[in-house]
Amino acid sequence: MSDLTLPTKILLKRDEKLEIVWQDGLVSVYPLQFLRSMCPCATCKEVRADGKSRKSALTILPGNYSVPLKVESVEKVGNYALRIDWSDQHSSGIYSYQYLREIAPSEAK
Repeated sequence: MSDLTLPTKILLKRDEKLEIVWQDGLVSVYPLQFLRSMCPCATCKEVRADGKSRKSALTILPGNYSVPLKVESVEKVGNYALRIDWSDQHSSGIYSYQYLREIAPSEAK
């Protein structure tokens, strides 16, 4: 893992966004809907891949959508990742810092 993929600061607004300041000064802001839609767990990856193979414009990931999306809890996994527990009862995705850097929205400062 490159030093560039290490965060120096992680800020979470549980009902809005995750913001990461990277070692090289880049600031990445992840809206929660985007972050949840990019869950790296095997099940969500499979659903996203299926959605790409079909002509469906809408991909529904596993989860409980009866409540507004928010982060219930987050924990660091070693020195390489975050595990997020979502309000939709989904918590199997481990977001490595490298993966977060790769999927950073293009509006990042």
